Amino acid sequence: MMYQDVTRVSLDEFRKKTAGKRLVLLYPWTHYRNLFLSHFLEDGKSGLVYYCVPHPVKNVRDWLADLVATLNTTFPGFGEKLTEALKKKSPSAELLAESLSADLTALKQKQMILYIDQLDYVPFDEKFNDFIINFIDNLPDGIQWVVSSRVLVYQTWREYVANGMAVVLGTERRANDVIFTIEEQIKPQLEVYAFGRGHAVVNGQEITSWDGALPRNLFFYFVDNPLLTRDDIFNTFWNNLPVKEATNVFHVTKRKISERITLWDGEKENTYELTTYASGFYTPSPLVVRHYDVAEFQTAVDTAMLSDDVYLKEQLYRYAIDLYKSPFLDKMENRLEQKDENHRVAQWIRARRLELQQLYAQALIGMGRICKDRNDLQAALGYFNRAVRELPEREDIHREVLQLYYQLGMQADVEQQFAFLKDTLSLRLGIAPSPITTDLYQLLTHG
Repeated sequence: MMYQDVTRVSLDEFRKKTAGKRLVLLYPWTHYRNLFLSHFLEDGKSGLVYYCVPHPVKNVRDWLADLVATLNTTFPGFGEKLTEALKKKSPSAELLAESLSADLTALKQKQMILYIDQLDYVPFDEKFNDFIINFIDNLPDGIQWVVSSRVLVYQTWREYVANGMAVVLGTERRANDVIFTIEEQIKPQLEVYAFGRGHAVVNGQEITSWDGALPRNLFFYFVDNPLLTRDDIFNTFWNNLPVKEATNVFHVTKRKISERITLWDGEKENTYELTTYASGFYTPSPLVVRHYDVAEFQTAVDTAMLSDDVYLKEQLYRYAIDLYKSPFLDKMENRLEQKDENHRVAQWIRARRLELQQLYAQALIGMGRICKDRNDLQAALGYFNRAVRELPEREDIHREVLQLYYQLGMQADVEQQFAFLKDTLSLRLGIAPSPITTDLYQLLTHG
């Protein structure tokens, strides 16, 4: 099944994780939304009640009014209690929650899944928080609430994860659940996604304003390099400035990063640093819990390459390939190179991108070899072709593709692939294919 192929989570495991939980949180940036819907759509006895918030709404009241109108089309007469409550001038969050619970009970289904999609379109304000508390407390037995959202705000859901009433799906492969990590001391929960244009999320809320490009660039540099000296930083960002001036700019920029991380905390006296300084090195601060997609990607590929367990290798390679959404900080250096002082930052991004691109190609090659060994030639061809797109100068990958085309009886593709290789090597490196590749081509076409 497609959802199982994508997530590598069996339905038995899936059911076990959600059994007995009043609240199921589908973590953003995962495939669990499709898995969850597939699970319940296949099970006709699940009692799925699905509602998607169609657009941003002003408040909880507008959201619930739309919910009643939408569900009425599927369940005629639904929402009698809630409609009555919404007619009041200023209905309390408690009344709204109790009314919705009563209307769900009136549907008289022994088991019910209330699936709310795109919940982030509802403002996460105080009234919304009060509604959630009262709604979960008033949920009748047999009704499970599922929340899918592009962001999940930390404070709103944390208590339910902590007391076991809620389960989070989509963070199984991580070292922690990030914003749902239960800490004795509440810390900023930082998620950094550098595959693509790059963005960061603190406790479920994306950082949208960096107060300039420099804090953003230094932020990603710190996250991507967990062990740095001051000379490393200055040589990359301010190699043309006197040390005193570079020091001043550095501390101002670092303070702006701290402000971005601390914005979530209403206690103004608290300040959270991204890094800590000791023995001449800047290292990740223990006061910030972080998830970094690039670090997980590297760990997965490195572990897979060293493992002798074929099943583990496949799982790790698949996970790494899923994480690599697009090139590292894609196109970010184009803006930087317009300013001479940012030239070295652009060089760092390009070098790092190439390194990760090569690792990605290695993961594709690894998967290609696994598929080839079990005689799944079509799948192997797909992975090797994707690897060629990443590293078109690698003749060894081209040779794998040539042999697979031949084995699959695709003779015209053998000739096209070799012609593509010749053109690529000539254009990029000014050389011809090596004798081993040429001999293989001759064998496959005239052997």
